[in-house]
Amino acid sequence: MTLPPGFLDELRARVPLSRIVGRKVTWDLRKSNQAKGDWWAPCPFHGEKTASFHADDQKGFYYCFGCHAKGDAVTFLREAEGLGFMDAVAVMASEAGMQMPERSPENRARADRRTELAEVMERAARWFRLQLQTGAGAAARDYLAGRGLDQAGQDRFEIGFAPDQRQALLRHLKEGGASEGQVVDAGLAARPDDGGAAYDRFRGRIIFPIRDARGRCISFGGRAMDPNARAKYLNGPETALFDKGRNLYNLGPARAAVAKGQPLVVAEGYMDVIALVRAGIEGAVAPLGTAITEDQVRLLWRVSPEPVIALDGDAAGLRAAMRLVDLALPLTGPGQALRFALLPAGQDPDDLIRAGGAGAMRALIDGAQPLVDLLWLRETDGRVFDSPERRAALERTLADAVAKIPDAATRDHYTAALKRKRYDLFAPVRTQWTRGAPGRGKGGRAAVSDAPLPQTRASRLVATDPGDALIEAMILALCAAHPALVDRVEARLERIQPTDPGRAALVHDLLSGRTSDAGRRALDDLLADPHVRALPAVSQPGAFGDEAQAVLLNALDRLEARRTARDEVARAEAEIGGLADEGLTWRVTQSARARQHADHPSLSYDSDLGEDREALAGQLAEALKNEIWRKPGRR
Repeated sequence: MTLPPGFLDELRARVPLSRIVGRKVTWDLRKSNQAKGDWWAPCPFHGEKTASFHADDQKGFYYCFGCHAKGDAVTFLREAEGLGFMDAVAVMASEAGMQMPERSPENRARADRRTELAEVMERAARWFRLQLQTGAGAAARDYLAGRGLDQAGQDRFEIGFAPDQRQALLRHLKEGGASEGQVVDAGLAARPDDGGAAYDRFRGRIIFPIRDARGRCISFGGRAMDPNARAKYLNGPETALFDKGRNLYNLGPARAAVAKGQPLVVAEGYMDVIALVRAGIEGAVAPLGTAITEDQVRLLWRVSPEPVIALDGDAAGLRAAMRLVDLALPLTGPGQALRFALLPAGQDPDDLIRAGGAGAMRALIDGAQPLVDLLWLRETDGRVFDSPERRAALERTLADAVAKIPDAATRDHYTAALKRKRYDLFAPVRTQWTRGAPGRGKGGRAAVSDAPLPQTRASRLVATDPGDALIEAMILALCAAHPALVDRVEARLERIQPTDPGRAALVHDLLSGRTSDAGRRALDDLLADPHVRALPAVSQPGAFGDEAQAVLLNALDRLEARRTARDEVARAEAEIGGLADEGLTWRVTQSARARQHADHPSLSYDSDLGEDREALAGQLAEALKNEIWRKPGRR
């Protein structure tokens, strides 16, 4: 139906926003200014104790500074009470004493049809309740009692029973004035494909009424009493009243509980929700026979900015959680997050509560992991990253996942969190372990000494060149003084691999964005060196922003060139026992050129090395000293 021009404006003018909102909140009169129509209260959409929800009667809009909910009176009725647009307008019209415009014949017929179906559903709910108390419902009552659900619990959740009869409910409803078509359209009966008589959809099942946020019965769920039934749980089909992807079991009571400070917890099914509520966790809901949908995620966020997903601890539950990661990433952002409580393997909430009490479940909810942890677990669990290609593949997969997040700030925080996890996973370990070696330590593993082997004496991994150590110190001090430069030289910084444990810890801190005691001590030692302190970009970081990058890049060039030259000399020593060729000579020459260029960037790279004769002479003297032309003897 189309509203006439100006109708909504007239409604908003007649009905103050505070009158509509005041049904759901308690105003903070100390903070509010009633005379100006300026109202403050704890937000009804998420649990809080402070008054961060603001309603402005003059402007006709509300805004929560906590969960960022916002809108006008119509929006509030839709979000807080689960009303459709026209239903919300009708409520406001009633408040204002205004007559709703005449609906079109089609809209009027549709509304009347929904009203008729809603009445049929309520009559069915009452009939199911009565059947649970009959002789036919004895086995169902025993089952519920075995699950710890007494009469008070059954009444609270309006649990009923459908006898194993083909047309018992259909006959009852038809005797009450409903037509067969209405019963079928409500999803309570079905017609066979061969055109025969309609039959009850629910037979031999414990019945759970499904209500919308307004408390209207819109469908049912049924648990089979027969262990050999094709479907353990059966939900009603989609109807004019029921869209299973847009509703949640126990939504209305859960919303009220969350408004009082309870967490919003998403369980797998009806009995899980009931077990949670009985344990005092009253903000529990469940999807309705399907995987959680995008609409349901958005519905959850209208109730709480951080719902906790608590699925069963079996393979199916874990798969569902992992699928939810992909669904949620394109939707997440500030004030819209998910957390995951992974139950022990083979347990549902009821099992955990029975074994460890309500405290065990609350502890699991309190310790729920953020979405980024589930993303990391999914991409790394059970995998080995023992090659550059596998590590690169992991980085690509994570980057592709993060790219789905629409909010830039959220993407940045995800990137930083995953970066820290990668560095923790790939950080070089100074102590190696081997299985089955003598001298076993803790866990049946033996420590391997990291003393250099004779064949690695010329390697940069055990180099003690004081020049390298000083350049390394300058690089680390520059990065510490200018953290913004770390991302630009990330790969090169990783390759430094200091032999000093403290410096290695400092490198890890710089790359991961964390601070460790060992790294902090190493940085203090570096800054105590007068040569490091003499660098203006280190001593006065605020005054040397752009220059610091140039100094850092030059220091990295120098360190890499020096190490490359030393590596080539080591390779020459290893190869000299064979026939020396022009390739060997060329590599040594090129490494010397690279070192010269790094140490003297102002000189032409094509120089004949005349300006660096002293350095080259030193390398050659070292080679002569080691008699590298001698072929090593056989051992």
